[in-house]
Amino acid sequence: MVEAVLIDLFSLPANLQNNIQGLLHNTLETIEKCSSIHAPCIYVMCCQKQGSERKGEQEFLLPALRGFQSLKRRLEVVCAQTTAAALYTIKQRLDEKDLSIIKVVLPTLRKDLMKVYIDHLFTAVYQFEFEDLRMVSDFENLQISEPQHEGQTLPSQDVALIQSEIQMYLESLPSLKGELTILRSSLIPDDIFLHGFTTRTGGISYIPTLSSCNLFSSSKRRDPQVVVKENLRRLANAAGFNPEAFHRVKVDHANAVCIMGKTEPDNYDGIVTNQKGVTLAAPGADCIPVLFADPVKKACGAAHSGWKGTLLGVSMATVNAMVSEYGCNMKDILVVLGPSVGPCCYKLPHESAKEFHRIDPKCVRLFDSASPYIDIRRATRILLERGGILPENIQDDSITDQNQNITYCTACHPDKFYSHFRDGTNFGTQIGFISIKD
Repeated sequence: MVEAVLIDLFSLPANLQNNIQGLLHNTLETIEKCSSIHAPCIYVMCCQKQGSERKGEQEFLLPALRGFQSLKRRLEVVCAQTTAAALYTIKQRLDEKDLSIIKVVLPTLRKDLMKVYIDHLFTAVYQFEFEDLRMVSDFENLQISEPQHEGQTLPSQDVALIQSEIQMYLESLPSLKGELTILRSSLIPDDIFLHGFTTRTGGISYIPTLSSCNLFSSSKRRDPQVVVKENLRRLANAAGFNPEAFHRVKVDHANAVCIMGKTEPDNYDGIVTNQKGVTLAAPGADCIPVLFADPVKKACGAAHSGWKGTLLGVSMATVNAMVSEYGCNMKDILVVLGPSVGPCCYKLPHESAKEFHRIDPKCVRLFDSASPYIDIRRATRILLERGGILPENIQDDSITDQNQNITYCTACHPDKFYSHFRDGTNFGTQIGFISIKD
C-alpha cells in the first residue's frame, strides 16, 4: 500500500510546460478517487527561481490545487532551487511520519535522473515505484515487492553533476544540536598523534535517534551514506585529518585485525598502521571504541570491542599486531577506552555473563540474576594487563581524576552519545579515531 505520492514537476520538459495545471489536476483527481480509504500523503515538487521573491512554478499550480479539499491536509507543495534541496526536504517529511513506500509520478525524461538522486539520498529502508506523469494508474491496486533501485543509465558526467549538487546542498545545511565536540585523552601525546572520540552533536542527521553527527550508514537505517559522509567531512575539518585517508574497521564482533598496506580481510574489528596521515577509526554505540598508540615506534591502532569482541580478545589482538608488525614494545603501548555502555546499565543473559565472571567476578554484578550487569571495560583492562600492557598505560573510567575521564556511559548521556541499548535498532554511531601526524 502506497504511503506517499511524490509528484515531480521540477523543471518540466518544454512539451509539458503548457499543460502543467492539467497534468497536476488529473493526477490529484486520480489519487482522490482511488485512495479515499488509505489516503497517502502527497508532495508536489517544483522549482523556485533563484533571486525571485515569487515561487516560480508554484504560482501556476494554485488553480490546479483548488477543489481538492479532501486532499488538502495531506498535500504539500515543496519549492526549492535544486532537485537535491526539494527531495531532501520531502525526505524529512517522510521521516517525520515514518513513511517508506513512495510512488513517484514524473515525466518519463526525468526517471533515470530521479533514480540517481534517490539512490544517493535514500537507503534500502524505502521502496519506490515510478509512474509516467501522463499515465497515472490506480494507486489502490499498486503492489510493491522489491525496492526499485535499478542501475542508473545516465552518462557518468551527469551522475557526477548530481553528486556535486547533493554535496553542495548538504554542506550548506546548519549543524544540529550544537557545535561539533571531540573528546581527547591526556594519555596520548598530541605532538605525535591526532586522536579523539566523537559525540553526537554538530552534524546534519535530523532523525531523532540519529541526530546529529551520526557516522555510520546501513541499509537498515534512514541516514544515507551521503549524510554520513558530510558529517565525517565536518569532523575531519574540525579535527584536522584528511577524510580521503580515513579507514574504519569492518565490524564483525570478532577479533580479526587489518594491517594497513596488506591484504584487507573481509571483516575485522581491529586495524593498525605506522603510516603518517592515515586516520584509523572504530565505531561505538555502546561497544567500546579503543585507541592504541606507541609514541616510541610511532604506530597506532583502533579496535571495536563489544561484549563478543571483548571475550575474543580483540584489544590484545590489536596490540599483538602492533608488536609483530612494527616491533612495538608492549610496555610502550598506550590504550584508551572511549565512551561505551557502563556497568551501571549493561546487562547480558546469564549464560553470557558466566564468561565475564570467569575473567574476574568483579566484571559481573548480580551474577545470580537472569540478566546480570556486565562491565566490559573492566574485562578489557584485565585482559590487556594480563597480556603485558602496563596498568598506568590504560585509560578508562577508573581514572583517578574524573575531570580527565572520557569513558562516559553512552546509555546514561542521551544528550552526548548514541546508544543501541537505549535507542533501539535505528541508533546512531560515534567513533574513536587516531592517526600519526605528518
